[in-house]
Amino acid sequence: MMTLSGLTPAENLAIQDLFSVPPSRSAAIHELVPLLKPGMTVALSTHLNADGDGCGSEAGLARLLMQMGMRVRIVNPTPWPPLFAFLLGDDVEDASDRGVDALRDIDLLLVLDINDVRRLGVLADTVRGLHVPIGVIDHHVAGEEPVGQVTYADTSACATGELVFDFARVLGLQITPAIAESLYCAILTDTGGFRFSNTSPRCHAVAASLLAAGVEPESMYRRIYAQVKPARLHLLRDALATLQIEGDIGLSWISLPHALVQAAGATSDDVDGLVEHPRSVAGTRLALLFRDLGHGKVKVSFRSTGNVDAQFFARRFGGGGHVKASGALIVGELPAVEAEVIAAAREYLQTVPRAAP
Repeated sequence: MMTLSGLTPAENLAIQDLFSVPPSRSAAIHELVPLLKPGMTVALSTHLNADGDGCGSEAGLARLLMQMGMRVRIVNPTPWPPLFAFLLGDDVEDASDRGVDALRDIDLLLVLDINDVRRLGVLADTVRGLHVPIGVIDHHVAGEEPVGQVTYADTSACATGELVFDFARVLGLQITPAIAESLYCAILTDTGGFRFSNTSPRCHAVAASLLAAGVEPESMYRRIYAQVKPARLHLLRDALATLQIEGDIGLSWISLPHALVQAAGATSDDVDGLVEHPRSVAGTRLALLFRDLGHGKVKVSFRSTGNVDAQFFARRFGGGGHVKASGALIVGELPAVEAEVIAAAREYLQTVPRAAP
């Protein structure tokens, strides 16, 4: 057992516990294992507009399953984001462009980073009708229409990537440098660069293990956070011009009309993270970003601080996610959706006492 000088036995034991896989996760992994057989074809999928956790978890798990002798393909409802293309390498097959056809001949589907079939978008109806086992690996609260029959989930995990890391640990699989990069990307992005409230002591312990396995943190920073396109900066400039602040209740928001996004030549990747700017306003307890998708639907991102529950609020609009970071897709035109959500946010914030500084 590793011990650190200057610490008491109890403190050293606490450190060891950070590297141990929680018993409940180990039990869930062992329930998932009977689904996994060498030689089978496995499809991995995640939510619409996959983020760093979805992509990193998929790329890492794909390589772990290949170690176990399986054929693996990724089948996502939307294209793999260019920002995370480096995670695929030459060994991970992305069959997302084949759509539902890529699910026709599989033996198993594993869905990562969601547990609501509706978030599979164009794949949802096909997944509902599949006659093969479906497993879930996720760190969210289950949605209204859970996806699979076997679920390995833990909302205390900082990212789905942490759960995939534990999957490897429990089964004695090798964390190669490529797998380590994928899982580090998952954890890094879902914790906001280790800034968000889901950044736990164990999260740092897992990240340390991944660094020891070959991750170069500066390289990961450059690949993920230092690849800003001019379109994103133009979009940020125009988005901040829409910033509204109601400091008396702690509400801030920005809006992205469809024409504004188009004029900037921006993509979903360019929009990702912009909601952090209104959340960074001093005194803000709930931040909103409205993005008009241009076909009678508006995507709303919710971010909260203190004791404000973004997930609870997002559920009023059919959305979900995390306590501090959630989202919803709302049918309607941008002005009407804005008015409805902002009115509800004002009402909700009046019911939540301000947390102590």
